[in-house]
Amino acid sequence: MAYDDHSRGLVLGLKHGDRLEGAPTLARWMARAGRELLTDTDMIVPVPLHRWRLLSRRYNQSAVLTNRIAQLTGCPSMPDLLVRKRATPTQGGLSRSQRQKNVRGAFAVRSGRHSQVKGRNVLLVDDVMTTGATVDACTRVLERAGAQRVDVLTLARVVRGAITNI
Repeated sequence: MAYDDHSRGLVLGLKHGDRLEGAPTLARWMARAGRELLTDTDMIVPVPLHRWRLLSRRYNQSAVLTNRIAQLTGCPSMPDLLVRKRATPTQGGLSRSQRQKNVRGAFAVRSGRHSQVKGRNVLLVDDVMTTGATVDACTRVLERAGAQRVDVLTLARVVRGAITNI
């Protein structure tokens, strides 16, 4: 969906407001939208949160969506494959170049798990894509680990002219 004034409450409720009751429906929408990508996917991987952010939120909204999509499709979920090596400030309010710099070097494939990525088609799941800096950084890490292909599926996408302070 477009991330705009109409969808903002729904997305932020999932992301920050403990509003997980909508996750099954949102995951169904995502699975339907990503149907073609999912036919060749070997594993579904969420964008990770840093451990301190995970502790404060109590859940990773991208992992919740990933696990629901995996249940719907039978495709394996790998919720702990990627790690966020360092805590990064929130991306809200940052420019494209600031967002890229913010996440540069922040992600890695978990130690000892590179063989699970090599030659595989990975579907990377995130909640909101604004500039693409986060999914780009994760994609680069997966490709360096040997992923054959990395596709991205997001719940919402910021479109030019829509609100961007998430």
